[in-house]
Amino acid sequence: MPRTIWKGAISFGLVHVPIVVHAATRPQRLDFDWIDRRDDAPVGYQRINKRTGKPVASEDIVKGYEYEKGEYVYMNDEDFKRANVAATQTVEIQGFVDAAEVPIYYYDTPYYLAPDRRGEKGYVLLREVLRQAGRLGLARVVLHTRQYLCALLPQGDALMLITLRYAGEILSADDLDLPAGKTAAPAARERDMALRLVEEMTGPWDPQAYRDDYREDLLAAIEKKIKAGRTHVLAEAEDGAKAPRESAKVIDLMSLLKQSIEQRGGARKAPAKRAAPKKKPAAKKTAAKTAAKSGASARRKAA
Repeated sequence: MPRTIWKGAISFGLVHVPIVVHAATRPQRLDFDWIDRRDDAPVGYQRINKRTGKPVASEDIVKGYEYEKGEYVYMNDEDFKRANVAATQTVEIQGFVDAAEVPIYYYDTPYYLAPDRRGEKGYVLLREVLRQAGRLGLARVVLHTRQYLCALLPQGDALMLITLRYAGEILSADDLDLPAGKTAAPAARERDMALRLVEEMTGPWDPQAYRDDYREDLLAAIEKKIKAGRTHVLAEAEDGAKAPRESAKVIDLMSLLKQSIEQRGGARKAPAKRAAPKKKPAAKKTAAKTAAKSGASARRKAA
């Protein structure tokens, strides 16, 4: 079951729908510990008093807002809640827009909404109305001491809440050196060939066909070092390990497009998905052991 994040209600006019907010994603990155290479001991972190240089116990640490130089207002979870009780307990719908009107770069983090006790009827009503109208609800919600703009939209039998970025968080592309006008316009033949390549590469959306290949390659590299007994040997930079870089020479787009289409024609005969690596019992066991060790560490550094 997805992790519970928050409980409250959706405010829709005078209608309140009790809901539970659940996580909709889980990270699958590899986590690495910081290690003292002299004795293999994990490296921990201490919170230090910047005035005395001494460690500070967790029970002595509070959040503070500096309202004047060196003067702070202390805040805890109850203070954040009391600042606006309704905002910390309500997904307040402000209005509705056509789903296609919100540019994709405004979307941030998705969450599942599930009805809480006595909330099923209102939940289904809002879900089906949004589906029929082809609109999404724009709402405000406080999560983790911050108020978010968010979108409510139906996804199958679920309602989803997706936090949105505010307009001030989106950077403009006006300062980028982007090609415009006729100077970089492709020839008609190039455009037609590119469209053909797009059609050749078009297929149904299948998220299971895509994996984090680099994660698999990284695990294979780790297993290789273990088998070779080189667990404490750090790799040195090699010129041959650099990724190839294209020169600034004029590119023959037509030739490259034709080659791409020819390669796609040959690829049709082969399986579309990358073959999964063969199972190696030793690798699985080692990876599991590594993951367990990583999870036990108090402080981890993400790769």
